[in-house]
Amino acid sequence: MVKKLHKSTSAGDAGAHLSGSVKDSAQQIWQAGLGAFTRAQAEGTKAFEALVKEGTAIQRKTQAAAEEKISEATNKMSTMATDISSKASGQWDKLENIFEERVAKALGKLGVPSAKDIKALTARIDELSAAVHKLSAKAPVAPKAAAPKAAAKPAAKKKAPAKATKPVARPEA
Repeated sequence: MVKKLHKSTSAGDAGAHLSGSVKDSAQQIWQAGLGAFTRAQAEGTKAFEALVKEGTAIQRKTQAAAEEKISEATNKMSTMATDISSKASGQWDKLENIFEERVAKALGKLGVPSAKDIKALTARIDELSAAVHKLSAKAPVAPKAAAPKAAAKPAAKKKAPAKATKPVARPEA
């Protein structure tokens, strides 16, 4: 602590006492400054470390919050994309049905049989074929007629070979 000056009666005594007192006060101020500096260094390091820890904790919290928000946004966008895709798919199905109906109607006007018509005809042909086979099995067997003898024809009159025809394939329904 700084000492108070006492009034003294003698002038020389007062000057010596005053200079000693100032010297002591300056010394105490200097020592107080050194102590404050030392304390600031020690506590400053601790304060710095505490601030680093707090900053790290805040950074983790903000990263977690940001990741959560990103996840929520991703889920919302995914849901929206799914909804839009399903709506678009429904519209394509409608468009496809309309197109198929119009094509079928146009083909019907042109007289082109549909797959359903061809199936019905195929089934009818199969029924008739089975009936013919059944009737031919019941019919009496006629004697085979003798094959007519081939007349000798001159070599100059050869027939042109018959044109090959492609077998007609049944369309599958």
